[in-house]
Amino acid sequence: MKDVNQEGGILVNQPSPTGRPAASTCTERLALDRVAETRRTSLALRAGLNLADWKRVGLQLSRISDSSTWWLGDWLRYGREHYPRRYRQAVEETALDYQTLRNYAWVAGKVAPSERRPGLSFQHHAEVAPLPRSQQGTWLERAELNGWSRNRLRTEIRAAGRRDLPVAQVVQLRVDDAHLARWRQAADVEGRELLDWMTDILDQEADTARLLGGETPGTGGLVPRQLARLPAAG
Repeated sequence: MKDVNQEGGILVNQPSPTGRPAASTCTERLALDRVAETRRTSLALRAGLNLADWKRVGLQLSRISDSSTWWLGDWLRYGREHYPRRYRQAVEETALDYQTLRNYAWVAGKVAPSERRPGLSFQHHAEVAPLPRSQQGTWLERAELNGWSRNRLRTEIRAAGRRDLPVAQVVQLRVDDAHLARWRQAADVEGRELLDWMTDILDQEADTARLLGGETPGTGGLVPRQLARLPAAG
């Protein structure tokens, strides 16, 4: 159940009949109670604030803080899509950290708004972002229904990965600033994440090398060049 506090703040979760807090909705608009006055570098609370109101403000601040990661991620994705040659300068003018924004935008791009669950943190969604979209909803639902923490969700996904999913390998690459800037510019022109762009380029080169070496791309096995040139039977 939800209720509106007397100070006109946001809707606040109240205990449901089952005893479990009700989930937030995607249409819920966030704001602070009037008992809290915000400034650029401070938060002023009304004198004589009771414990319940103070705790409610804390809950509202927590939601706003978590939601802001989604807002920033979606904001960067919009700029990258609509202003591919100018959005980087706009980001620099905001004094926001570009790499942090890229991380937010990566998660926002991987997890569609329709799949995002207000009852879970941004970090929960970051855990499922690398998974195929067909699996994301299942894991998020499990986490929400079972009250899993981000760490518990990560553990469960890894346990399943050892049984069903391919193991991801971490590859470190040392490059100079000039090369990195050039690659990022190329990825930005295509409106893509640098990692995704690099992976596609490497896959294309790998397929070319395998073809020249006598292997049919995508088969995972070596095939004599003469056979690779033959048309399919039938």
